[in-house]
Amino acid sequence: MLRKTKLTSIALAVAMSLGMSSAAFAQTTSSGMTGQIVGPNGNPAAGTVVKVTHVPTGAVKTATVNSAGTFNLNGLRVGGPYTIELDSNTFADQTIEDVYLSLGETAPINRALTAEDNIERISVSASQVSSLSFGKIGPGANFDLATLENAPAINRDLTDIVRIDPRIYVDEGGSGGIQCVGKSPRFNSLTVDGVRMNDLFGLNSNGYPTERMPFSYDAIEGVAVEIAPFDVIYGGFSACNISAVSKTGTNEVHGSAFYDYGSNDLRGDSLEGDDINIGDYTEKRYGFSVGAPLIKDKLFIFAAYEKLEGANIFDRGVAGSGAINEVALTQTQLDEIIRISNDLYQFDPGTVPSSLANEDEKLLVKLDWNINEQHRASFTYNWNDGNNFAESDGDSDEFELSSHLYERGAELTSYSGVLYSDWNDKFSTEVRLSYTELDNRQNSLTGDGSVGGNDFGEVKLFLDDMTVFLGSDDSRQVNDLNWDALSMMFRGNYYLDNGHSLTFGYESDDLEIYNIFVQHAETSLSFDSIADFENGIASDVEYGHAYSGDINDRAAEWGYTSHSTYIQDDFYLTDDLKVIAGLRYDWITTSDKPVENADFLAGNGYSNTANLDGISLLQPRIGLNYTLSDSTEIRGGVGLFSGGNPNVWMTNNYQNTNVTGGEVDGGDFGYDDGSRSLFDDDVVWANVEDGAPVGPGYGVPSELDDLLDSGAAGNFESNNLDPDFKMPSEWKVSAGITHVTDSDFILNADLLVSFTQDQAMIKYVGIDEVGFTDEGYVDYESNGYGSLELTNSDEVSTSYSLTGTLEKTWDNGLRLVTGYSYNHAEDVQPMTSSVAFSNYQYRAFTNPNEDVSSLSDWNIEHRFTADFSYAIELFAGLETRFNMYALAQSGRPYSFTLSQDVANNEIFGYTPYLDSNSVLPIGAERNDQESDWWTKVDIAVRQEIPAFADGHTATVSLTIDNFTNMINDDWGILEEVSFNTATIGNTSPQSRQGDASLWEMRIGVNYRF
Repeated sequence: MLRKTKLTSIALAVAMSLGMSSAAFAQTTSSGMTGQIVGPNGNPAAGTVVKVTHVPTGAVKTATVNSAGTFNLNGLRVGGPYTIELDSNTFADQTIEDVYLSLGETAPINRALTAEDNIERISVSASQVSSLSFGKIGPGANFDLATLENAPAINRDLTDIVRIDPRIYVDEGGSGGIQCVGKSPRFNSLTVDGVRMNDLFGLNSNGYPTERMPFSYDAIEGVAVEIAPFDVIYGGFSACNISAVSKTGTNEVHGSAFYDYGSNDLRGDSLEGDDINIGDYTEKRYGFSVGAPLIKDKLFIFAAYEKLEGANIFDRGVAGSGAINEVALTQTQLDEIIRISNDLYQFDPGTVPSSLANEDEKLLVKLDWNINEQHRASFTYNWNDGNNFAESDGDSDEFELSSHLYERGAELTSYSGVLYSDWNDKFSTEVRLSYTELDNRQNSLTGDGSVGGNDFGEVKLFLDDMTVFLGSDDSRQVNDLNWDALSMMFRGNYYLDNGHSLTFGYESDDLEIYNIFVQHAETSLSFDSIADFENGIASDVEYGHAYSGDINDRAAEWGYTSHSTYIQDDFYLTDDLKVIAGLRYDWITTSDKPVENADFLAGNGYSNTANLDGISLLQPRIGLNYTLSDSTEIRGGVGLFSGGNPNVWMTNNYQNTNVTGGEVDGGDFGYDDGSRSLFDDDVVWANVEDGAPVGPGYGVPSELDDLLDSGAAGNFESNNLDPDFKMPSEWKVSAGITHVTDSDFILNADLLVSFTQDQAMIKYVGIDEVGFTDEGYVDYESNGYGSLELTNSDEVSTSYSLTGTLEKTWDNGLRLVTGYSYNHAEDVQPMTSSVAFSNYQYRAFTNPNEDVSSLSDWNIEHRFTADFSYAIELFAGLETRFNMYALAQSGRPYSFTLSQDVANNEIFGYTPYLDSNSVLPIGAERNDQESDWWTKVDIAVRQEIPAFADGHTATVSLTIDNFTNMINDDWGILEEVSFNTATIGNTSPQSRQGDASLWEMRIGVNYRF
């Protein structure tokens, strides 16, 4: 029996839609076709030859329909158009034209051939074939080339596109990280042409390994986001998988060039009635792309280049300065601090930062080779280098002079080759090999960028309501990272005559890491007042280094190989019920171990040398798709997923063993109790660099240097891995429905529930709970060697989301995609940092070792989105296109906590509560508060203008981010609480996020040929 196909009207509705269709997309670089071909009576049309031609390149693939009437083709290029020819010796031939494929899609081509009856060939359009709206298993979204080209993508980034789906929130007020259903961006996977482009190390909160998207925007053909796929080829994530595929050259020469421009004159200058001074800056972007045949029908090239010459904008200033966020610091106080630094410390602390120029450059080159009808190969080279300038201490009660800023940057280079082969009608393979290397930069503006090459340390001034920072940020005084990754993949598909399709494969990822990170290597000096700063009376002097005197001994050099193997069966249990069922097995091998700390072993009874070797996880998955009627289908699935855990968490355990180095402070030598001044004549300064002034900031008090050299220093907390550590994972369970109305509205609804298993967290070991304080807090005593241990939570955190979307395209050029998502996501620890100490300390808790599930820092409870487009010819032959993106969403959660002073007075006994404003009142729950709602609208207007030649198009564009704020400066304001905590008594815990709140305009021109 011919499996049911969908109504022609439904197919037409989907063929006309340009955005968020949701077929099943895999971690792949290609598409496929499958289907059943039968005769007039429903009997299998065995022997029919299916010939598929990719029209732009002339590439041809053929398959023969088997005895069950089915055929399958893999490794097809994304996009199209394709022509499909059904050649039968028994029935009338058919030709299907203008078929387009989305990334990872296996398009259903189900056809009933007719009796020949003197009809040699029947031609049909793609809209008469099965609807691409159907066939999905789990919740996800797909974005095609038209969406990429027309959306209000002011950042020229995938984040401008994926946010159209209401389940996917982009942190526009912060890093720009992609947050899927309330999960951390660290738990995503991003691949481009099969190469992992997510942040494998884990430094960046935007989820990229580089400062911005590491590939050219114009190089991308399509994007797919999967939140809960149940195909076993998916791995390396527990939040969502984002796949992109680059364009390819064709038999015709095609290309494009663009330029766009922005500046402070094209940006808002007031917020909520306050005049805003953002300083002067300009930004321009330009680039080109070109695709061409090197050998017609055989070998093709595509290249895309893009460059940004931009600026980082800083939104803080002293009281009365007109900055977006004014702090509790007067100009008089700031002038005094600058004077003292220059006159007494002989250090220029810089100015109040407003803007700093940055750059970003990208190049992608791709070769495609049609070897023959059975084999196709491609090679992709991708390069990106860019930088930003950032604040390290950006709380609402902190202020940094420009000397305390630092440069973030990275250079990434990747190479990828893939071979697609059809060995016969039953067996096809895909083999991929890729190599990626990254050189990361974390350079203080005070130094020269080399390890240990900063001339002046960090200064912190604790005033009544504000901490002022100058000098080298303490985390960038020694900071260097390089990694490289080699990945291999073999995947096979075997098709049985009974209609079953088997998928099997093996993948490996080999990662090698070099990282050195030493805080306070140039000292960090703290002062409790401006007067103390002038008199050299420090409240703390911190110094960290290597015991050997060679800072390079503090570096971590380690690596591991992750392996995956899988097998899956894809079949129809009935004519209406499709089943995919499989197993995926992941495991890790490594021989690298941290250096053993004998004191740790003696104090805790086990070694700190545990590593990831032998950690493994079996991941069962099953997905179902049931055709309820010609207009409705339901789906569901359950599966276990793992991945996205940043390697920086493991690197901490190799670096911070307290064997090669540690940290000391000035407490034993009178430097922090007022009995000595840093300017006293008896202070001997060590490690002063050649040519630098001899004195505080430029050197280290010799007593501290001698103590550290002796190896007898009081060490900072070590880091280690739990010897019983398990691979963190998450069960995902989903159910959904798709319905297409008689009016061609496409409706989707999805319910997703997830349950964590062995989620990663940091605990402090070497202590025991011994009771409670009078206020009800847990009291501890030391029973071993104190260490921050990466371990697993015993708590199961439950998250769920309910999402509905609607799509509709009208004949008059209107198109609408809209949706709503309700999310409730929980975790035990947000794990927002790359440092174990910060992950443990900077969150809200009543007991820092608690294993309690609470609302996620990334949860957005309610989110409405709409994407609207309209195309019309206001001028004959020249299209005018309007695009609008709108969102309305509830705010990020946060907690009210005790101030540090109150916490220190109320919590008695030995505790690992450390020194943060993180302690909740007894009975309070983390993230039980919510920031204000945010609503905004972005628009883009594109007008075609006459081009230089036939077949060419030229367009001028105007894109406005936060058009809402442009209309009224009280609208479109995003307010959030820094680091999700605010101290009790703070009546205004939220601060304006200037970059997201102020409207911004870009004007541009694009030429295509």
